[in-house]
Amino acid sequence: MPHPKLEFNRREVLLAGAGAALAGVLGLPPAAAAVSGRLTAKPGRVQLVGPSYPETEVWCYGGRVPGPELRVRQGGRLSVAFDNRLPQSSTVHWHGLRVPNAMDGVPELTQAPVAPGEVFAYEFDLPDAGTYWYHPHQGSVEQVGRGLYGPLIVEEPEPIRVDREVVWVLDDWRMTQEAAIVEDFDNFHDHTHSGRIGNTVTVNGAIPETFPVRAGERIRLRLINAANARFFALKFTGHAPRLIALDGQPCAPHELPGGRIVLGPAMRADLVLDLSGRPGERFAVVDDHYQRFAYRLLELAYEAGPPLRESPLDAPVALPANPLPAPELGTALRQRIVLGGGAMGGLASATFRGQTLGLREIAQEGKVWALNGIVADRIEMEPLVTLKRGRSAVIELVNETAFDHPMHLHGHSFRVLTRDGRPVPHGIWQDTVLVAPREKVEIAFVADNPGDWLFHCHILEHMAAGMMGVLRVG
Repeated sequence: MPHPKLEFNRREVLLAGAGAALAGVLGLPPAAAAVSGRLTAKPGRVQLVGPSYPETEVWCYGGRVPGPELRVRQGGRLSVAFDNRLPQSSTVHWHGLRVPNAMDGVPELTQAPVAPGEVFAYEFDLPDAGTYWYHPHQGSVEQVGRGLYGPLIVEEPEPIRVDREVVWVLDDWRMTQEAAIVEDFDNFHDHTHSGRIGNTVTVNGAIPETFPVRAGERIRLRLINAANARFFALKFTGHAPRLIALDGQPCAPHELPGGRIVLGPAMRADLVLDLSGRPGERFAVVDDHYQRFAYRLLELAYEAGPPLRESPLDAPVALPANPLPAPELGTALRQRIVLGGGAMGGLASATFRGQTLGLREIAQEGKVWALNGIVADRIEMEPLVTLKRGRSAVIELVNETAFDHPMHLHGHSFRVLTRDGRPVPHGIWQDTVLVAPREKVEIAFVADNPGDWLFHCHILEHMAAGMMGVLRVG
């Protein structure tokens, strides 16, 4: 498994990148009731790995990676004119937001692709507070892999009391020694195995050595995993972060086992971090998801000055629930979706474009993954599940593959009920749920948002190679 041990001169890279990485997270302006503007996607050059190396050619929103942070108050309205100046068609998907179907940004399903030189107007209300993000859904493997994504924060009317709020957008990059992106986006091994894992990890588009903190302060840390395929398992050594929201949806605040949060691609988490160390101390934030290749992401570096306070802030951290309808489990429609295919997956045959084909024939089309034995192709997207509007649904996800899959449902959030028959504690709602190899996960939701909604693995290479389908709500 490739890992983010940089081949670059680490000290030069880190000293150059730390300031840029932290500049965008301090002094956040208050959220507006409505935000409107232009979001331009175009090629650009950014200093990802320090001044001793060339700038990296990327594709980006607003001339930077990540793209501009959009921050709106809950109940507000977002109006964005998407200006496509890329050399290929694109769209914008507002990940995790319960938007009208026509605003969901899925080409050929909810809208026509936005051609180079065209502008498309996205406009919708924001019913749910939380941590979200935006990215293209056209040519996602390449476009996200080149840097097209940005954070979208919907603030509660009365945010919890903290001393500072911080957004970390996590990503990894597959780069050459000259700091150029490796352009092997059609890599068949990536499509059949774990996806496009990079060799360079960034936080907010740079490689910070340290994150300055003050003893006694309380931070709300919003984490966003924008990587194509990398999982992050961040362990905050010496600290006990509390999880207060997952994928934007509040949960019962609770400490994380071992101080460790696991985020699959596209997942988000809101943590409350009480800085309990002493002035001058340092504590590593370690990513050990790939245990053979664990590495230090950065260090929490305590300032030398006196503590902000001698004991933790005495203020509640529970977030108010978003206005999600509760599913009626007793009368819910129950469906099963089986995840199949991939390397070591045993997929002998599947349906592709209405025909039953053998694995070799499917692979010749660049497809290797299936849902319920159907290999998806955007040309033909008959629904896997059809639900009457307002109906509750319980869906059992059965992973018959050798790989983890972060399964994402558009247009809805769902309650995670069970894993292998065991109830999931803390009232967890998500829009992207991890399903481990051979695991069964039950999710439930009310199908209250009409339209055809994409359901897919958010390892982007798996989606491109067939692991997607449609849930129809009518």
